[in-house]
Amino acid sequence: MLTTLIGLGAAVCTTSSFLPQVIKAWRSRSTHDISTGMFVLLTTGNSMWLLYGALIGDLPLVLANAITLALVAAILGLKLRYG
Repeated sequence: MLTTLIGLGAAVCTTSSFLPQVIKAWRSRSTHDISTGMFVLLTTGNSMWLLYGALIGDLPLVLANAITLALVAAILGLKLRYG
């Protein structure tokens, strides 16, 4: 149980770290200084972590990467739209 709580705590911290960037990019409509390559790799990696977590049945891994994937995909989408 403690291991799961630590995993969930880590998931909340790392996942929520993308929220300020999503909000800033959405409000400013500016993504000039964001690396497209980095976010393509990050989106791919998060997709793979999500699949891995689902395959091994690890709830913290699945939740963290599902939410993170949505946030980084939003940033990537804003980057592609606003350049």
